[in-house]
Amino acid sequence: MIRFLLLIAVVCTTVSLSFAQEQLTTFILVRHGERADDGSKDPELSDAGKARAARLAEMLSKTSVQAVYSTSFKRTRNTVSPLAQAKGLEILSYEPLKAEPLDKMLQDHAGGTVVISGHSNTIPWTANYLIGKEQLKNFSDDDYKNFLVVTVLKKGSITNITWLTY
Repeated sequence: MIRFLLLIAVVCTTVSLSFAQEQLTTFILVRHGERADDGSKDPELSDAGKARAARLAEMLSKTSVQAVYSTSFKRTRNTVSPLAQAKGLEILSYEPLKAEPLDKMLQDHAGGTVVISGHSNTIPWTANYLIGKEQLKNFSDDDYKNFLVVTVLKKGSITNITWLTY
C-alpha cells in the first residue's frame, strides 16, 4: 500500500512538473462592433460599434496583451484599434478560417494573451479549432456582444472557454 501511494505521488509530481514547463496561452476572441449601414461590403463601425470598441479597450486596460490580430475589414480592425493604441501594439492581419495562422499564433505567443477580432462565423470557428471540437455555433448576424476567453495548453488540450458579453 505504501509503495502504491508513493507511486501515485511520483506520477502526480511528474505530471504537475510537465504541465508547469508548458505554457498556457489565452485567446480573447471578439466579434467586430456594430457596423454602419452604408451599403458597402467593408463598412466602418457605427457610433454603437465605436462605443463597443472603446469599452473593449477599457475592459482590457489592466490585462497584459502580447498581440492583437484582426481580419482585413475596417470593422474588425476598428474594433481593436483603441485597444492596440492603448497597448502600443500594431494590429496584425490574419486570414480567418485557416488552421495555419492560429497554429503560428500559438507558437509565437505561447504563454501570452492574444486578442483576435473577427466575424460572426470566424470567432466560433476559431474557438472550436483551439479547443479541438465543434462546441460553438455561428453567432447571429445582429449579435455583437460576444467575448470569448479561450485558454489552451496546446490545440485541443487543457482548454477552458469563458463566454462573456460586453
